[in-house]
Amino acid sequence: MKTEAKPEYKNLGFRKTVVPTDIMTVTDILKSTGYFKSYDIEAATELVEDRLKNGEGCGYQFYFLEVEGRTIGYGCYGEIPRTTKNYELYWLAVNNDFRGKGFGRMLLEKIEADIKKKTGRGIYTESSNMEQHSQTIEFYKENGYRQISVYKDFYDIKDDRATFYKKL
Repeated sequence: MKTEAKPEYKNLGFRKTVVPTDIMTVTDILKSTGYFKSYDIEAATELVEDRLKNGEGCGYQFYFLEVEGRTIGYGCYGEIPRTTKNYELYWLAVNNDFRGKGFGRMLLEKIEADIKKKTGRGIYTESSNMEQHSQTIEFYKENGYRQISVYKDFYDIKDDRATFYKKL
């Protein structure tokens, strides 16, 4: 079931500019979910650092969602090299205190609109298919993504990688 952002959040905005404090912001958002291991969080912050160091040339694009002056969610995506306008959604996360209120969908819609503007054809993303990620999988399905593959024991024994795709 899709939900909408609650109306009490009046000062809501998006930004694409990456700033140095986003390294800690991304860390805090990912830690709050309880889903990610330390090496996952390190990988995510490395993408922020790469963007800060190399600008748009690094290939990673970001959207940050801010509510009442606080960054509560973010997404990282980029065009997949050696494809014709296909993109990968590398990260999409909302602070646990704000989950289930429609913010993830709002962020995803903003990212999808940006990719469409760049004439992107489709978006790939992935998730563990462990039980703790069932809400993530349902989220992607509710937003028009279909599961196209499963890599058995990809992340760990009995921790498969599910790949999703949405044609734009």
